[in-house]
Amino acid sequence: MTGSASDIPARLDRLPWSRWHWRVVIALGIAWVLDGLEVTLVGSIGGVLERPDTLALSAAQIGWSGSIYIAGAVIGALFFGRMTDRLGRKKLFLITLAVYALATLATAFSPNFAFFAVCRFFTGLGIGGEYAAINSAIDELVPARVRGRVNLAINGSFWIGAALGAGLSLWLLDPAVLGPVWGWRVGFGLGAVLAVAILLVRRHVPESPRWLIAHGRADEAEAIVAKIEAEVAAQHGPLATPQGRVDYGPRKSPGWREVMQVLVRRYPQRSAVALALMISQAFFYNAIFFTYALVLTRFHAVPEGQVALYIFPFALGNVLGPLILGPLFDRVGRRRMIALTYIGAGVGLALTGWAFMQGMLDARSQALAWSAVFFLASAAASSAYLTVSEVFPLEMRAIAIAIFYAVGTGAGGFVAPVLFGALIETGSRGAVAVGYAIGAALVVVAGLMALRFAVDAERKPLEEVAPPLGSDDMPGPLTR
Repeated sequence: MTGSASDIPARLDRLPWSRWHWRVVIALGIAWVLDGLEVTLVGSIGGVLERPDTLALSAAQIGWSGSIYIAGAVIGALFFGRMTDRLGRKKLFLITLAVYALATLATAFSPNFAFFAVCRFFTGLGIGGEYAAINSAIDELVPARVRGRVNLAINGSFWIGAALGAGLSLWLLDPAVLGPVWGWRVGFGLGAVLAVAILLVRRHVPESPRWLIAHGRADEAEAIVAKIEAEVAAQHGPLATPQGRVDYGPRKSPGWREVMQVLVRRYPQRSAVALALMISQAFFYNAIFFTYALVLTRFHAVPEGQVALYIFPFALGNVLGPLILGPLFDRVGRRRMIALTYIGAGVGLALTGWAFMQGMLDARSQALAWSAVFFLASAAASSAYLTVSEVFPLEMRAIAIAIFYAVGTGAGGFVAPVLFGALIETGSRGAVAVGYAIGAALVVVAGLMALRFAVDAERKPLEEVAPPLGSDDMPGPLTR
């Protein structure tokens, strides 16, 4: 393998937004729609799965199924993330989607908790791999000047899937349609059908030219970029002259030891911020959402079949947050906006938890309060994925995403559903409010860390934020 200096990153970054970019964003961003669909289906049917004529699960088992899903996602992120850096973005975002589709289809045939839990594990395995492969590909294909808003919007599309899952469950669980006994099974089956359709669309997304250059395949990268430029120029006219070249030194994909050295020794502050952001948002989100249905049914007496109605305003707040606030991450800057959204979400959840404990909220006001809190929290959580995907070198981008997702989600996401399932089982509003207070404290601390130590990556090429490992511009052993 020989090194090369290339202007391909500059050529990709100077492209005007086009129909080609829209196709890539839709084809890849659908991963979060599928994740939202999955999580919401389980959240919406949580009460239904407790029925003796379905799976007869307990509240604790529902909590465990959420944690098992997260465990699968953690393992999938690490395994498939490593493969993404070695084998390429495209191969892995096709493989992981296929794993998801098969596992989701199998879930529809669950006869008991054990089978259901295994299917949830493998569904998570596919989704976890998607996170690493998709975030890497998107950041490497989207122009630097809009990378923040696009990344946030795509990660926020999880909640489009959430709304879809809520509507689907509401319709399917209606006794006039299928009812609770069969409706939840058909819901998972339809999720698998949607995944297969997206798999067909995703085949046309190209491999990341940046990844190809770093792996000595410059001719393939050149052909892909030339084709993209021709399509964009046909829409927008002559393109601006690219400025600057990046040196990709001759090297193989880094091993685990080198990856950890880069994270711990070369970029210690970046790693600390990324870890805090991922752990806190994972606990925050999974604590609320995996037990959303249980809170509504047990504390607010919402009928099982009506739970999905309360997810629509919640999903709307989560979708609008990244869309409305996303452009500010490119204009105002990463550090200020990450801090604002994290701290604001923490304060909002603390106030909501206090009002819940005091009995001041009914089902409707509880849902509206959560919607307002998660308007900020959705942008905050999306910015965590943006951060880990843009502040580490290209050759280890996918595995870096996977590591922080795995550690953050393992520490925050795995614990939260089990903890809150147990807290809800007590029947005590005060116990549940304590859980909310823990989540609020975690995101406030993470926001303060970001304000002090996060990287000003807005509008900068990826190679300027974190030079390739083989580049002559690679910084010394200790840096921010």
